[in-house]
Amino acid sequence: MSFSDLQNALQPDETNKPSKKKPIFPVNDRLRNYLKNHGREIKLPVSYRDLLHFTYSVPLKDKHGKETLWETAVYDMKHWDFIREGLVKMYATLKTEGDLSFVGHLDVARIDFCSFANSMPFRIRIVNKFNDNYDHYYVKQADATRVYGLELEHLLSPNRITYLTHLNTLVEEHIPGIPGDVFIQNYLEDSFTNKIRLAKEFVKFNERCFVRLLGDMRSYNFVVDITPDIEDFQYRIRAIDFDQQSYEGRKNLYLPQFFKENLPFVELAIKHLNKNSVEQYQMEERTMMAFRVASSRFRLMELLNIMSKDKISPSEKLLQLKTSLAEYFKAPIFNKCASMGQVVKRQLKQTLQKNLALIQKNLGKFED
Repeated sequence: MSFSDLQNALQPDETNKPSKKKPIFPVNDRLRNYLKNHGREIKLPVSYRDLLHFTYSVPLKDKHGKETLWETAVYDMKHWDFIREGLVKMYATLKTEGDLSFVGHLDVARIDFCSFANSMPFRIRIVNKFNDNYDHYYVKQADATRVYGLELEHLLSPNRITYLTHLNTLVEEHIPGIPGDVFIQNYLEDSFTNKIRLAKEFVKFNERCFVRLLGDMRSYNFVVDITPDIEDFQYRIRAIDFDQQSYEGRKNLYLPQFFKENLPFVELAIKHLNKNSVEQYQMEERTMMAFRVASSRFRLMELLNIMSKDKISPSEKLLQLKTSLAEYFKAPIFNKCASMGQVVKRQLKQTLQKNLALIQKNLGKFED
C-alpha cells in the first residue's frame, strides 16, 4: 500500500470515519470453549456488572489539570470492601496465574470509568503499599469482536497479549507506551526522535493492521513504545483498542494511513521513505507475519474456523468489505465469503501466500 501514489490522510475523505457506536457481540459457546482450552476463560472474583454499582463519579483530570475522558467512580464502603479484595485477587490472577502470596502489600488506589468508549471500560489502578509503585489493568464487557482482535494480535503481531474472560466480563492488561496523539503533540518534533525509524515502524504497523483487518487505528487507539538501542532508539507502535476487528465495511478503515488523526505519521513516511523502502518494510512485516502464521497455524486455524461461523458485523458491512477487497486485489474469490471470519481468513491467504510459500520451500530444503 503506497503512501504517495494513493489517497491517504493528506486528502481527507469524510467517509473514512468508523461507526460511532459498535454493538456488543456475545461470546458464543464455541469461542468460549476455545478460550477455556487456551487458558483465557477462568472464574474471576469480580464481574464487570459488579463495578457498575458505583454511587457517583467525579471527572478525572491529568497531571496538568486538564479534564480527561475518564471519571473516578466512588462506591459505598460495604460494596467497596467487596470489590477491592476481588480486584486485588484479579490482578494477581492476571499477573501471576493466581499466586496470592504477595497480595497483602497491594491495594486498589482508584477505579476510573469511561463512558466514551464502546466497551465502557473500567481502569483499575493497583498500588504497592510499600513503595507506591502502581500498575493498571482494565475490566470491560466481553465482546466477541474484541476477543477475536486480542487473539489475532497475540498470534500475528510481535506483541504477546495477556487477557482473561469470564462469562460477560473481559479483563485486559495495560499496554505501556505513549498514546499516539500525545506522541504527536509532545515528542514527534523532539531532537532525540529518530524520524526515519519512526516512519519505518508506521509503515509496518499500517501493514499489520491491513493484513489482519484491524480497524480504527486512529492515533489515540495505539501507543508508541520507545526502546533505547546501541546508538539510538527503536520504536514499536502497538494497538490498544481491538473492538474494530473486521467490523467495518470500508477497506480504508483498516489502513491507519487514511485517518486524519495520523497525518503527521503519514507525512513523516512520505518525507523520509522512498517507494522502494516502503515496499521493503512492507515485505519484511508480511514475512514476519507469515512466520507467526506458520508457527501457530493449528491454534490460528481453530480460531478462524470459529470466527468464520460467528456473526460479528452487519450483513451490509460484510458485503461492502468483501466487494471492495475483491476489486482491490482483483480476486473475485472474496465475494464467496459468507462471514467476516471468512474474509479475514481469505485476507491472510491473499496477503501472505507468497511469503508462506517461501517459508515452506526453505523449510523443505532444511529438512532435506
